[in-house]
Amino acid sequence: MAYNHYVLVCSGTACESNKGIEIFEKLNSEAERLGVSGEVQIIKTGCFGFCERGPIVKVLPEDSFYVDVTPEDAPEIIAEHILKGREVSRLLYKEEGHQKAANVIEDIGFYRKQMRVALRNCGFINPENIDEYIARDGYHGLEKVLFEWTPEKIIEEVRISGMRGRGGAGFPTWLKWDLTRKAKGETKYVICNADEGDPGAFMDRSLIEGDPHSVIEGMITIGKAIGSHIGYVYIRAEYPLAIDRLKIALAQAQEYGLLGKDILGSGFDFDIEIRLGAGAFVCGEETALIKSVEGNRGMPVPKPPFPANKGLWGMPTVINNVETLVNIPVITTKGGQYLADIGTEHSKGTKVFAITGKIVNSGLVEVPMGITLRELVFEIGGGIRGGKKFKGVQTGGPSGGILTEESLDLHIDFETLTENGSMMGSGGLIVMDEDDCVVDVSRFYMEFCAEESCGKCSPCRIGTTQTLKILEKICDGKGEEADLQNLEDIGHAMVKASLCMLGATAPNPVISTLHKFNDEYREHIIEKKCRAGKCKNLLSFVVDPVKCIGCSICAKKCPANCIIAEPASKYPNKKKPPYIIDQAACVKCGECVAACKFAAILKA
Repeated sequence: MAYNHYVLVCSGTACESNKGIEIFEKLNSEAERLGVSGEVQIIKTGCFGFCERGPIVKVLPEDSFYVDVTPEDAPEIIAEHILKGREVSRLLYKEEGHQKAANVIEDIGFYRKQMRVALRNCGFINPENIDEYIARDGYHGLEKVLFEWTPEKIIEEVRISGMRGRGGAGFPTWLKWDLTRKAKGETKYVICNADEGDPGAFMDRSLIEGDPHSVIEGMITIGKAIGSHIGYVYIRAEYPLAIDRLKIALAQAQEYGLLGKDILGSGFDFDIEIRLGAGAFVCGEETALIKSVEGNRGMPVPKPPFPANKGLWGMPTVINNVETLVNIPVITTKGGQYLADIGTEHSKGTKVFAITGKIVNSGLVEVPMGITLRELVFEIGGGIRGGKKFKGVQTGGPSGGILTEESLDLHIDFETLTENGSMMGSGGLIVMDEDDCVVDVSRFYMEFCAEESCGKCSPCRIGTTQTLKILEKICDGKGEEADLQNLEDIGHAMVKASLCMLGATAPNPVISTLHKFNDEYREHIIEKKCRAGKCKNLLSFVVDPVKCIGCSICAKKCPANCIIAEPASKYPNKKKPPYIIDQAACVKCGECVAACKFAAILKA
């Protein structure tokens, strides 16, 4: 059935948590009330990526891009746009400083330099409708894989594409498959790693929520390439929406003959099961993940042997993350050369990033490899909030390092990031401004790693704990200059001796900031000062007696009752005497600063 209009409602986790479902239901009820339900199809989609301005509603064929939509806006969208053909101008996205709305989505700065390959279906289709996936070339590549291509041909096309694993290590995808194909084993397995644990990362979750069939098609393709007939999706239980949509997609694929016995009459069998993880960060490491799938405690084991030779239940196993898998149908449909023509010499294709932190346009973006950090942060991301000064960007989550202003013109690829003290990781990217303290940031990441360490090996178990204690000591104003060398020594020992990459990469944020922000560490240690005002024990609040009008609001808000009025005799020319803070009793909560309307309380 053809409709006059199609209304796409973002239904990713972020928008759903912000009344996205209510918007969808209200649009449908209004269309029915006004008698236009036969003229408009209202569709729940995956994430549009522009999370900062969600919930988002897009209307076709006009390509109208509505942002910050609320359920109360739904009647106006139906009455004005659908019924009368007039866009609701107040909801249209306008670039900052521009009066006119963008004509098409590609004119929006957030999308202008993006290239959506992995995200090609997110925001375009209903992820719970297999027909919409098929209409956008879904499972077309699988047909070639099943009936035309040999396993060698599949792997060759992936080799031509230059595809490298998007889970963080960047290992050549074709080589991992080829090693597993050639390995001896009665049974072989395919595992989708959807155990996304980096703070601030939501790439894999959003891909499954918006395009679950691409994951399924990618896994079946691997199965045909390596001779496997069973796959597992290992996904953390904290992703209920992604899990629900994956279950729906699996049932639909089974119903359409795309899973199970004799797929499409090809004689090839393949089934997929879901395994829920309990949210252990270490289970992102492939051997720990395998142990968890087997029903054991998720702890890494020494390598070699590698999973390609001895993986799940001791059999050859391919493990790829979600983003890697959703690229596979593109390769089988368009050929490996399509991806090979995108990116840099050694880093082909695109990369999905979750941009968060002190940035104007937070969200999910996909860019060609080789784009600069400056383009990503200041053009796509819109720059730093509130006009603050850019301080750095953390790539690769707790395993990565911080890149400074000097690195803004670096081209993003696997090698360049590693050479400059960071890493690609799975794609988390956290932007920091002048109000962030790098010592405190390092402490936060080390606290995370210490909590997530499985404790199996001493370098990680002891190293993360001791590093955290030193960082806490520095943040508390008790640091010594010798601590800086101790941090370096412990970090390098962890890199060399840890059993898995959790321990080997945990020191990265510390070591990178020690080199690039050494002056801030020394300020904390020698001057007992935190320039960003984040380390409470190095912070004090003082009242400016000139600005203070003696209104007493700060004293009323103070939970420690440590703000008292000065003697009136000291200030005979003021109507009311100013207040003073008892530094010994102050808990440094900052409530007084927030309460003062006259900016009379200063951080010192």
